[in-house]
Amino acid sequence: MRQTSVEQADHSEPGIERLLGRNGIRLGEPQLRRLAWLARRFGAPTVWDHGAQPEANQGFAIVIDPPNGARADLLCRSLHDGSVVAIPFGENPGFDFLKSKLTDFGTIGACGIDYPHELWWGGLGCPMPRLDGAAVAKAPRVVSCHPAGLGENYARRLKQSLARFELEFDIEPIDAVFDDRMFGFEKADFVARMWDRHGGPLLFVEADAVLQAPPLLPARLGCDFAAHRWNRWEMSARTIYFGNSTIAESLLRTWQDLSATYPSVWDGYLLDQAWSLTSSQMPLDTVWLPRSYHALVGDVDVNTDPRAAIVHNLPTTSFDLGPDPDFSDVARGARRAGRTGARDSLLVVNSQAPSESGVTVILRDIEASGARTIAARIEAVTDAFAADCGGFGRLELSLCPWKEDVRAAKEAARNANNRVIEIAPWQELSGDLFRSFARSPAAGHVRAVTDRRG
Repeated sequence: MRQTSVEQADHSEPGIERLLGRNGIRLGEPQLRRLAWLARRFGAPTVWDHGAQPEANQGFAIVIDPPNGARADLLCRSLHDGSVVAIPFGENPGFDFLKSKLTDFGTIGACGIDYPHELWWGGLGCPMPRLDGAAVAKAPRVVSCHPAGLGENYARRLKQSLARFELEFDIEPIDAVFDDRMFGFEKADFVARMWDRHGGPLLFVEADAVLQAPPLLPARLGCDFAAHRWNRWEMSARTIYFGNSTIAESLLRTWQDLSATYPSVWDGYLLDQAWSLTSSQMPLDTVWLPRSYHALVGDVDVNTDPRAAIVHNLPTTSFDLGPDPDFSDVARGARRAGRTGARDSLLVVNSQAPSESGVTVILRDIEASGARTIAARIEAVTDAFAADCGGFGRLELSLCPWKEDVRAAKEAARNANNRVIEIAPWQELSGDLFRSFARSPAAGHVRAVTDRRG
């Protein structure tokens, strides 16, 4: 196996693209832009193959093959607190073990049918890249709301802290269903109303929180969306950033629509589902905020660490924020790895066909195949759909390492009235995959796939 580096003088997107192309990786423009951004801050990247010997004290590593336990330990020992790791095939569960040993900083969703991969980036030790000299084009407007029944003084401490840092803000009492708490749809409607009034970027903070430092990290990172994940999997709706982009607005509108449709479901879970839906259809640039943006009033560090930016009026607890800790158990493993799970599609794309019919492709048995093999199969499916959609109006692609994942994906497909194609990594796709499948009986299964094992 080999190990190659891009020239130190070339941290541009074309330079990164050439490096990745030599290693059989194709990423979209937003993902290349993020990698170039990382290269300018951490140095020229090193591509780390499955069998390569990691360089000691490396600043920026791009990992393209899932390492086993020993290799993952070797790679992590070669890093330092200021290192960053990027995984171009972040959708592959084979990387989950390596991710579990790192702190995940962010993801960028698949960039459409031509670039159907998720980019993951993270690091070791520090909670987020150091950005002391990074410029902020526009500080976010901080917005917050609370039930009018709590009184005008409820958000007094938040207002005082915002005024101290000279930040623009809107804090409003709203006519909520209950006097002492809000439904998720009330919060989502408020944030959408603030977007209509001001545009982005917006930072929503719960009205009982206090700022101890200017919350400029998301703006400095130039992302579309930022939130904190409790216990590394459950998305909290107490600190939410929406950047100044059409993708950020699309996520916000999706969250608002889901909240209106399911008013009894808690806001964090619906925000998670909006994130999953948006990531499967757009290159959503997500940053996972460190604990300093979701510090709790009971945390010891709040009193000793001035870097705690946002402190929420919650006691320190190891329990989940959501009212039902078992509600989204199926998503936990995937969310801890910063990716969509089997029930959530990796990619959703529409064709030009005037049809409402959809097809779900399930790529199964992927735990025993290499990352490049899985990536090649993903690209083969999207290339086939782009060449001939077979009259289907929509393609949904799911990765399923386990049988229970296949069952979950099939259930989701049935709920969407989609037809299903199951494909294993060792199976060769025919050139007219979707056209042949569309002509097969409705109950037909994988009729346009041949098995290379004979």
